[in-house]
Amino acid sequence: MKHPSLSRKSAIFVNIFLILILTISIIFSSYSLNEDIQFIDNEGINNITKEEIIGNINQSRIINADSEPHNWLAHGRDYNEQRFSPLKKINKENISQLELEWSFDMDTTRGLEATPIVDNGVMFVTNAWSTVHAIDAKKACCDVVNRGVAVWKGFVFSATLDGRLLKLDAKTGKLIWEINTITNRELDYTITGAPRIANDKIFIGNGGADMGGVRGYVSAYDTETGKLIWRFYTIPGDPSLPFEHPELEEAAKTWNGEWWTMGGGGTAWNSIVYDPDFNQLYIGTGNGQPWNIDIRSPGGGDNLYLSSIIALNADTGKMNWYYQTTPEDKWDFTATQDIMLADMDIDGEAKKVLI
Repeated sequence: MKHPSLSRKSAIFVNIFLILILTISIIFSSYSLNEDIQFIDNEGINNITKEEIIGNINQSRIINADSEPHNWLAHGRDYNEQRFSPLKKINKENISQLELEWSFDMDTTRGLEATPIVDNGVMFVTNAWSTVHAIDAKKACCDVVNRGVAVWKGFVFSATLDGRLLKLDAKTGKLIWEINTITNRELDYTITGAPRIANDKIFIGNGGADMGGVRGYVSAYDTETGKLIWRFYTIPGDPSLPFEHPELEEAAKTWNGEWWTMGGGGTAWNSIVYDPDFNQLYIGTGNGQPWNIDIRSPGGGDNLYLSSIIALNADTGKMNWYYQTTPEDKWDFTATQDIMLADMDIDGEAKKVLI
């Protein structure tokens, strides 16, 4: 940079001075982020240093989330995904007194649908186009949508619109690995949902059934290596080929025509919930592709497992049961809405329920 009113030597000196100030500011900001965060001891992490505790979320902490209500450790706060905070400082008497403390410009006019993960003062959140931010939540100086990240044992896991799964260092944002989750790059697969983690496995689905040609599935990857552990397809493929799992052979009997040439749909693009009591993963599946069943499956049929809630063994991906909310779907009545787990009294008997 050359200033019009300075000599060449003076301009060089000014540039060096400005770069030095910028460098010192960045170092100070990074130091301040670690120093200003209040760290609270939790079960199993009492001996961890401040630097190590950022993003050091594990299964025990998520299950016992009520013991640290100042944090938001998973997509739905805990594995029940009820999204209810036990904090009481803000209530109906004083909520009218709330004022803006800070704001963060996400630099987009597109949709923002991410649930932030908050761990001891650091907020991990995504914006449109799958960009991941780590924000000092105390200061915050720092259509196409993405619904958030998962944080696990010092790492942030995020999925991108083009179907990649990323593992980032929670402290630095450094990319550890990235893997392609898409089975066919020629088709219109996307990912807009937030990954979920349990048993050191990361679970992710995909979208694209509204665009055409895709077949839904959910995948489980090893959080350490990124290796694929299992994959569950939500609808059957070409019946002239071997079925990927036995449930699909039965499901194929509920379809007609040549649905596999059109993809069929059934993507699990949003709701994926882990149940630690039964070690099950509940996934909600979406609409058929194309929507018109007379084209998709001439002659009708339930078209399993479209618009269904499916319970899978979290370790193997084997289906335990399913419930189809909309048989023969032709209205885009999907089962992808947020799922919550709860304990309820029904007819005088305590029941574990899925809502």
